[in-house]
Amino acid sequence: MTGAVGGAERAIARVIVDTPLPQLDRLFDYEIPGELSERVRVGVRVKVPLRSAGRILEAFVVERAVEPDADRRLAPIEEVVSDAVVLPPGLYRLARAVADRAAGSAIDVLRLAIPRRMVRAEKTWLAAPHDDAAAVGAAEIDAARAELAAYPGLAEALADGARVAIDAPPGVLDGLPRWTHVWAAAAVDALARGRSAILAVPDYRARALLDRRVREVLPAGAIVTQDAGRPGPERYAGYLRTLEESPVVVIGNRSAVYAPAPHLGVVALFDDGDPSFEEPLAPYVHARDAALVRQGLDDTALLIGGHTRTSDTERLVEIGFVQEIAPARRESPRAVLAPPQDTPQTGRIPSAAFRAAREGLELGPVLVQVARPGYAPSLVCAECRSPARCVPCGGPLYAPARGATPTCRWCGRGAHGWVCAQCDSTRVRLSSSGSERTADELGRAFPGVRVVVADGAHPVADVDDAPALVVATRGAEPIPRSGYRAVLLLDGDRMLQAPDLRIGESCLRWWSNAAALAAPEAPVHLVGVTGPAARALATWSQPAYARAELVERAPLAMPPAARVARLEGLPDRVDDALASLRQEVPELSSDAILGPVPAPQAPERRIALVRFPYSLGTTVAGTLRAAVVQAAMAQRARARRREPGAPKPRTPANTLAVRFDIPDPEL
Repeated sequence: MTGAVGGAERAIARVIVDTPLPQLDRLFDYEIPGELSERVRVGVRVKVPLRSAGRILEAFVVERAVEPDADRRLAPIEEVVSDAVVLPPGLYRLARAVADRAAGSAIDVLRLAIPRRMVRAEKTWLAAPHDDAAAVGAAEIDAARAELAAYPGLAEALADGARVAIDAPPGVLDGLPRWTHVWAAAAVDALARGRSAILAVPDYRARALLDRRVREVLPAGAIVTQDAGRPGPERYAGYLRTLEESPVVVIGNRSAVYAPAPHLGVVALFDDGDPSFEEPLAPYVHARDAALVRQGLDDTALLIGGHTRTSDTERLVEIGFVQEIAPARRESPRAVLAPPQDTPQTGRIPSAAFRAAREGLELGPVLVQVARPGYAPSLVCAECRSPARCVPCGGPLYAPARGATPTCRWCGRGAHGWVCAQCDSTRVRLSSSGSERTADELGRAFPGVRVVVADGAHPVADVDDAPALVVATRGAEPIPRSGYRAVLLLDGDRMLQAPDLRIGESCLRWWSNAAALAAPEAPVHLVGVTGPAARALATWSQPAYARAELVERAPLAMPPAARVARLEGLPDRVDDALASLRQEVPELSSDAILGPVPAPQAPERRIALVRFPYSLGTTVAGTLRAAVVQAAMAQRARARRREPGAPKPRTPANTLAVRFDIPDPEL
């Protein structure tokens, strides 16, 4: 589309500018110079002048159009950064929809989706021929559909683009968790139908396992692994591969749900309750919510599953938005609730669990899950049991090793000559056991047995079938070749004491993920825990626990029974935003707004919570987004009115911040 002669129609480009300013979160019109007419295409990177800031900024071309008004003054595009089309229309629609749901900026979502440009990788991709679709073997297709057949109707639901929730199968097969076989089968099935697949997992350990399984059944040319730890050129080259027409399987973490895979057939999330799926950058959208938005925009299926069911997913099942598909044959570990029993012979492990570990070691490895890493994560006074604190900074003391000087967890100082502030005692006592102390105790209880410690400081990916005591922190359990011969879950009572709205769900997820690594008929002992979460593990009824959680939260209008928005900013900005909400959304209940109260870390700022039903989400998000933009424009106006030479006011850069759907909202 080119400009006309004689001041008639002109070719223009509508672009989204790469800037953090919320008031610029819209499309801007720029004239396309004649010499750039062939190169300015939808999706390319360009540079444009920003008149209000007097700067040249990068932008993405979202649309090309014609400007019929010859008198309208438009700035021209400065240059085309690259001829690579890196922003397909579907990705912009997704970014816009996700941002609008969370009162954020579309460009913030695009930064999460599109890696930083790497010139050499881009030139190589532009010059290389793009391969045709990778062929999938008939044997692999048959095996994948046989795997999916364990869930009656699952293959048909995925082919029809349905939203599905399943319970992942427990167990280990050929050194890989069985869930990886199901997720890989969904990818093979999609590729066999000429469609792409996105497989999103919470962390690098799960990604490595799933990547290994997918590469066993699919050609390497059909697979893209998104890994933040890889060099920039590799990451960018992988993104460029997802822009090609041939179907692809994308394996990655939370940002993988934005991958512009062509002809998308399924987006599959495993273990959506893991906090790693929570995006720490604006607009802070959970990967599950982004996947739901994408499923609504694209003709694709959505698969959500794990060894537990989150209350968020269960809410979607309860309202019929997501279809639950149960396995044809129910499988569950043999879980036992073991009361606490301290004896000199077994330590903090009950005699029944101790006996199960001893019997299991005759057959292979035994897993012992603990709450925290290190030797003694916390210390108390030996006389009055008051928490031992660092004198200079007040931080908690811990013991890094047996007989070591107590050390402050905050400032790192050694507490030489420590004296209790309550009773003047000079002796400390170990109040908890970490992974290293537990390994030390078990090494003495089982002499001659190999002991493996797996935690953040000692990562271990897998273990063989030889007898071994594997002491692991939650989430760091190595994958056994054929399953653990016994699983002991310690420190459950301590885990449940965390001040977290969802701590019950989290504990059940940690325990279930560990129990799922047990060999068939191997005992799983949960030590010293009773209550609903423990019973859900013992009966392997995690969806029922999620339903009970929903029932308890509904009267309090706490997530996920209701949506919650958190406002933080200067007092006048928070007050203005809340006043706009009351005016624009009269359907809000009288107790929908909590606060505002002073922020704990910044008393000059205020925090407020807004609780509202999902049906009001669009209106609430739009109103709060307008308040954020208004606050940013007012701040910029004040900066412009500053007298020349006057000191810059010490106003916070973010006078009003809004975040939606915080898992554990608090004032």
